[in-house]
Amino acid sequence: MLELQAQSLTPEAFADFGDVIEQREDKAFPINAGRTQRHHDLAKVEVLGEEARTLVSIFVSQPVTVPLELAFLERHPQGSQAFMPLHEERFVVVVAPPGDSIDPSEVRAFVTNGRQGVNYRAGTWHAVQSVLDKEGEFLVVDRGGAGNNCDEYALEVRVVLGRSG
Repeated sequence: MLELQAQSLTPEAFADFGDVIEQREDKAFPINAGRTQRHHDLAKVEVLGEEARTLVSIFVSQPVTVPLELAFLERHPQGSQAFMPLHEERFVVVVAPPGDSIDPSEVRAFVTNGRQGVNYRAGTWHAVQSVLDKEGEFLVVDRGGAGNNCDEYALEVRVVLGRSG
């Protein structure tokens, strides 16, 4: 079984797998007569294939126990998938680079700070939603349309939280 220690999520550490979604002052500007600060263009939404469309959903997830035991990772080859917590829920992110198989030495685990979301690039292997502490509500942006857009890969993974988790 592969054992990982989840580290703090940073844009630099997650760059190979997608985008960290969080408020960024370098991408912010005022709108609505100055009453709203827009943190603009925080993730690249990928929707591939004919008859594809962008879906916006809310997922409600039950908390996991730690150490987190996983039996598989999944991927969405035809589109990105973004998760943004609605109430500062922390969650565990387990990822591996795109490909037909998973090299265990390339699997990484992160833990968010509750105000961060993630956008998995198309084809990035990832664990199912794994919220910590309490039930979580997430705004999810992903792909809808024709074609199979979910593959699973059997891999036993055990995740523990690092000192900052």
